[in-house]
Amino acid sequence: MNQKQIAIIGGGPAGLAAAELLSLSGHAVTVYDAMPTFARKFLLAGKSGLNITHSEDYARFTTHFGAATARLRPALEAFTPDDIRKWTAGLGTETFIGSSGRVFPTVMKASPLLRAWLKRLEGQGVALRTRHRWTGFADKGYVFETPNGRSIVHCDAALLALGGASWPRLGSDARWLPRLSERGVEIDAFRPANCGFVVGWSENFSERFAGAPVKSVTATSEAGTFPGEFVITGSGIEGSLVYANAASLRDRLLTHGSAALTLDLTPGRTTERLARDLARQDAKSSFSNRLRKGAGLDGVKAALLRELVSDRDRTDPERLAGKIKALPIPVLETRPIGEAISSAGGIRWSGIDDGFMLKALPGIFVAGEMLDWEAPTGGYLLTACLATGRAAARGIEAWLQR
Repeated sequence: MNQKQIAIIGGGPAGLAAAELLSLSGHAVTVYDAMPTFARKFLLAGKSGLNITHSEDYARFTTHFGAATARLRPALEAFTPDDIRKWTAGLGTETFIGSSGRVFPTVMKASPLLRAWLKRLEGQGVALRTRHRWTGFADKGYVFETPNGRSIVHCDAALLALGGASWPRLGSDARWLPRLSERGVEIDAFRPANCGFVVGWSENFSERFAGAPVKSVTATSEAGTFPGEFVITGSGIEGSLVYANAASLRDRLLTHGSAALTLDLTPGRTTERLARDLARQDAKSSFSNRLRKGAGLDGVKAALLRELVSDRDRTDPERLAGKIKALPIPVLETRPIGEAISSAGGIRWSGIDDGFMLKALPGIFVAGEMLDWEAPTGGYLLTACLATGRAAARGIEAWLQR
């Protein structure tokens, strides 16, 4: 008698997480997705090893969500990283903690977990509809373009979990944005997050070192100093160490017009020691030999110094040591948002109530990357998508009961 019809529009992690909770309460839940299969971005992320969450201390874990931390915290506390590991185990996927603290399925891939999840949802009565693209509102319902033509769905409540603006070929194309903004929903423009950057490499450097990894370094920006590695690309830089600093670099480009990622190429050696060791080298030796013998640098690290250090700095041991310990890589712009791992911006928190319902559109809830938050790679993105999907489901329950 109390069963309600609930439409979940978007079949990624946030939408599926909401469907799981709502179907357990006995509601008639249907998940609609525009793509031929569900959770395509989730699957692609898992091809090289699905980083599902992070094992670090929970208090530190919650510091990675920037300005959105306060609004996300209740959702995260209700579905913590430990809860996620128990949930995946319940779906037959055990996890392990990698050397960086990141958590992965033992099988590494996302596909077994997704298959088990979809099977569970169907067992709970969830209807799964692919190739159903939401195109707007009509007749107090939701309009879909389907393989059988136009369809209008009426329901008691709806959840939008349509993603942000990164990887649009996988479904997160932000086509929903004008449909909500024209109905009074305030939305901050999407910006690339966890993205690569363009650097003005010389043609010779770009041709020789595109694809080369830069390992065992630290990188500093206004976000802080982080150890790790990144990759040289034909146009610039990308990789986990770049992504850790991406928000800071992007925002500085927007506010100041310039930004730089500063590298320490020898984290285990002091500037003073480097200067002494470099000063011992024969001044007539080549720059490459002096770097190799005096600083232990060769390959792409030596090439970065040749690319970015002036002739004066090359010949002065103290100045060269300073550059080795703090080498600025000037970045010119972000790579396009379509190449980014995730996006910043989205629906403003001021337009969402504590139950993740849109204040301008009662009965419509939102979750996942549609919301204005961002986080680095490392399991934080997926954790927050799962957590906000479940939080929105609880919001729908409470609203329906009212």
